[in-house]
Amino acid sequence: MSGPVGRTARLAARRRQPAPGSGFNRRLIAPMVLGSVLNPINSSMIAVALVPVGAAFGAPPAETAWLVTALYLATAVGQPVIGRLVDTHGPRRLYLAGTALVGLAGLLGALAPSLGLLIAARVLLGLGTSAAYPAAMHLTRSEAERTGESSPTGVLTVLAVANQTVAVVGPTLGGLLIGAGGWRTVFAVNVPLSLACLALGAARLPAAERRPDRSDGPDRPGRTERTERLDHAGIALFTVLLLALMLFLMKPDPARWYLPVLAVLAAVGFAVRERRARTPFIDLRSLAGNRPLIATYLRQVLGYTGVYAFLYGYTQWLEEGRGLSAATAGLVLLPLSLTALTVAATTGRRPAVRGKLLVGSACQIAACAVLLLVHASSPGTLLIGVGVLAGISQGLIGLGTQTALYHQADPTTIASAAGLLRTFMYLGAMAASAANAAFFPHGATTGGLHHLALFMLGSAALLLLLTLPDRSLSRPEGPEGT
Repeated sequence: MSGPVGRTARLAARRRQPAPGSGFNRRLIAPMVLGSVLNPINSSMIAVALVPVGAAFGAPPAETAWLVTALYLATAVGQPVIGRLVDTHGPRRLYLAGTALVGLAGLLGALAPSLGLLIAARVLLGLGTSAAYPAAMHLTRSEAERTGESSPTGVLTVLAVANQTVAVVGPTLGGLLIGAGGWRTVFAVNVPLSLACLALGAARLPAAERRPDRSDGPDRPGRTERTERLDHAGIALFTVLLLALMLFLMKPDPARWYLPVLAVLAAVGFAVRERRARTPFIDLRSLAGNRPLIATYLRQVLGYTGVYAFLYGYTQWLEEGRGLSAATAGLVLLPLSLTALTVAATTGRRPAVRGKLLVGSACQIAACAVLLLVHASSPGTLLIGVGVLAGISQGLIGLGTQTALYHQADPTTIASAAGLLRTFMYLGAMAASAANAAFFPHGATTGGLHHLALFMLGSAALLLLLTLPDRSLSRPEGPEGT
């Protein structure tokens, strides 16, 4: 842009930016938080809608489970892809495009005449909600570098509290929306949320900055990272890997032996491709040299396998096994939301990542143990109490892994690393969805809930064992000692 109009726009953009060395630009917080919660709120609201959607279309739980899996699969691929684009092009354009897609997906879901189109709307929601969290982490790192604040715990806590709280308040909100206007309202609510994000993002997010290309030299000034090509082959192989794995997990059967074989072949091809690619989708060489970050990704999978298995399995059981309405089931889970909010808010500024993960995994084990005692005639205090234990674990695990990643990841690829963290979170969520389908083949029975609790107990125990000996978490540091 040139001429008087271009100069005016550039001057206005400069005025909106705080001076170097000043505090964190608080104008960024609203679009960062609102955009980043679009994914967890859509992940959790659907929990109370599965039963009424199944009734509306005559679909069993094994089919409605695809409403969960479709979003997670799209997100698992979309987060690191869009994260790389954010690292390359800056957060503004990706944020605006993604949140616009959320509104379109919400409209499609609200009008969908079949389960197939409803699943398609969930895929679009997964892709659209993949932009905001990597953009938020990119902006947090950029602001930290500008202000000289190496560990912006306040901003990280706000993000974690918002995401954790929205994830657990989602069933309550979903239940209230369904009670007010039917299950289609859990899709329609994305339209006003999308418009709010677009307005805030357009007004407050900074324009993309020119950043040096990795291949820049003194003889090639002025090139930017926009010259990097997206690794389409790597993305395709990664997608095939996840899809084959999930199709098998959703319905394990010896007759479907070709699916795990395809997953293994895709994994091998993906590893070979990424090691040879000039600009890999996921830099496996760098990742292999960053063991603390690998451990954080593994903890993310284990922690959120338990979190989402509880969220979906327990909610479905409250409606089918206990016979509560969607709105009442959401209200029973409200203490879980409040507990997660309180725990994350009160512990957020404390740097002890290891302590958060240890206590979080221990509480998750306790919640699974109590879940084994739950039955159709259990008192309300027990139903609420198990939710409180789950809320403590969810608040601490989400905050701990996010803070660990911020310090362990390469600052130049923080958005890609953050997107991959969400990928591993949804790998856990997809494992949880597959477990729900396996243990609730004909409905959410009490026996199925107890089997699900044993499955969750195993993942929580592995999380504790992975965290207990890791002393590096006491003071997480990145590959360059950040």
